Amino acid sequence: MDDRRKDIRNRIAKRRKFNDKPAGNGSWTEINNEEPYGFDSFNGYSEKDHPLFKKEYFFFKILASVCLFLIIAVMFKHPSTRLDSARSFVTENMKQEFQFASISNWYESAFGKPIAFLPTESGKETVDSGEGYAMPASAKITQTFETNGEGIILETSKGSKVESINEGVVIFAGEKEGIGKTVVIQHANKSESWYGQLEKIDVKLYEFVNKGNEVGQVTVSEDGSKGRFYLAIKENDAFIDPKKVISFE
Repeated sequence: MDDRRKDIRNRIAKRRKFNDKPAGNGSWTEINNEEPYGFDSFNGYSEKDHPLFKKEYFFFKILASVCLFLIIAVMFKHPSTRLDSARSFVTENMKQEFQFASISNWYESAFGKPIAFLPTESGKETVDSGEGYAMPASAKITQTFETNGEGIILETSKGSKVESINEGVVIFAGEKEGIGKTVVIQHANKSESWYGQLEKIDVKLYEFVNKGNEVGQVTVSEDGSKGRFYLAIKENDAFIDPKKVISFE
């Protein structure tokens, strides 16, 4: 009986000694036998690759990108005329605008609406034309398309807001030679709408805008009584007359 009591006291003493021992590395008590129960050790987990990240593929992509860059660099530096067609192909593709709106439209049709980080403006009324475009503002044409073959000048009331004629992605927002402060929006059908001669720009580069969203404010006319702005529509790398797709007053 005494031996049994002595054995129990020894076990209790060992447990107390173990519990009073500080945890390894100043954190949790080390667990040494997780593997038999189907768990990897904490240290072993950090050494394994993430299931969604394969470093072999990652390094291969980096190597392939570097090789492609070097090939193109050598191609443009080499004087051989045999490479002219390849150089022209690369140059033309680099000049093309990336189709942000088309990719966004495809994503939405395939996977649904993306996560919205900004609140949408609900209840905003727009005036649609027969071609699916909205009026950018209540305005009349004061300079026709035939004047320069690119865009038109519209007259509005003083302080009017200019609105997007269709949804798309802002691919330019800044100063353009000849038309001042300008916003260019790329639409899902690969067309572009240009809004120039603005007093103020209200959108940012690569921002997605809905039809009827404000893109800027008109400038004041020379006599100070009216407002005006520039509008152009580009399809298939050529400007078209906005009057053909939008019904102005």
